Amino acid sequence: MNKKKIINDPVYGFISIPSELVFDLIEHPYFQRLRYIKQLGMTHLVYPGALHTRFHHAIGAMHLMGTAIETLCNKGCTISAEEKEGLLIAILLHDIGHGPFSHALEQTIIEGIDHEDISILLMDKLNEQFNGQLSLAIGIFKGTYHKKFLHQLVSSQLDMDRMDYLNRDSFFTGVSEGVISSDRIIKMLSVKDDSVTVEEKGIYSIEKFLIARRLMYWQVYLHKTVIAGEQLLCKIFNRSRELALEGHKFNITPALNHFLEKVISEDDFKNQPHHLDIFAKLDDTDVMAAVKVWADSEDFVLATLCNNLIERKLFHVDITAERPDEDFVAELRRKAAALYSISEDEASYFVFTDAIRNNAYNKGDGNIHILMKNGDIRDIALASDNSNLEALTKTVKKHILCYSKALV
Repeated sequence: MNKKKIINDPVYGFISIPSELVFDLIEHPYFQRLRYIKQLGMTHLVYPGALHTRFHHAIGAMHLMGTAIETLCNKGCTISAEEKEGLLIAILLHDIGHGPFSHALEQTIIEGIDHEDISILLMDKLNEQFNGQLSLAIGIFKGTYHKKFLHQLVSSQLDMDRMDYLNRDSFFTGVSEGVISSDRIIKMLSVKDDSVTVEEKGIYSIEKFLIARRLMYWQVYLHKTVIAGEQLLCKIFNRSRELALEGHKFNITPALNHFLEKVISEDDFKNQPHHLDIFAKLDDTDVMAAVKVWADSEDFVLATLCNNLIERKLFHVDITAERPDEDFVAELRRKAAALYSISEDEASYFVFTDAIRNNAYNKGDGNIHILMKNGDIRDIALASDNSNLEALTKTVKKHILCYSKALV
């Protein structure tokens, strides 16, 4: 079989599959599942073009990794053929553990376990199936491989993952503020003292990268209508699980039903392999098919939430610096209970609070290092003359209040 394939990517153009092993991994059902998981959860409710998938993103990140490897090797950095393939596989599989609607339902389907943990579990399973050929890639992904800079290319504050998703998400949403100079940033990469650095002349491209990331969070990832859609989806899942645990039976896919009828702990998920096998069958279609079934549920709360999602009747969302007034929230809940003839506990599905956070750059957490012309290494926040960059190191926390628009 010819495994020298080319993928036509809308962001980068033609992308070549670099090896037979990479081709076989892309063909594997675990990876093909990513075709049916949207990259940006419910963001298409605001930006209709945001229908790209985790599959797109993983292929794009692999392409950027190939460019980064070539750049570093041309600058005299020693990366063996095995390490090159390990890097490409690590970035290709970095999101393989994502569940339906990506981050929207993370920590909801399975509490206490992140998609990174599930990615490692799936990589380990793939490594068994491929007779240990992924061991190096897994070591790089986990950061246990002795060359630490290889892990930084996969997971850091300036990795190929972030560079691709900023470019790709801005492309598909049409939000131009997210466009970054990924080609220039990659050409400016270097390695010193086993750490990825950026040459001083690339400092303005890094500033643009950090500012673009901040703007994309407020304009796209944390857009209040996106929050409304994702919170609605979470409330639907929570209500359906509450009913399932009480004994209600739903005509939904077996894979989704498995995680609905029982609360699976982190330890159970990691130590009982059948949970992982079933999780690997889940994607967006399971959830949307269930939403359509639940829209006809006899339970008023579940049926109303599902019909609201289908018809895009989303929550009203207030985003404030201060915590919402508790008396005001309680009054809204009482109004919801009266309006819908439900209990105040059930009204909490229609009126609730939460918090969101945005931090474009974490000093001390895999810092972005600038390689100065004199050979010194400085943190980007110190090397930059842009005073706004220091502000980007602070985590911005905001409170949200979601409630049914019928209560306004």
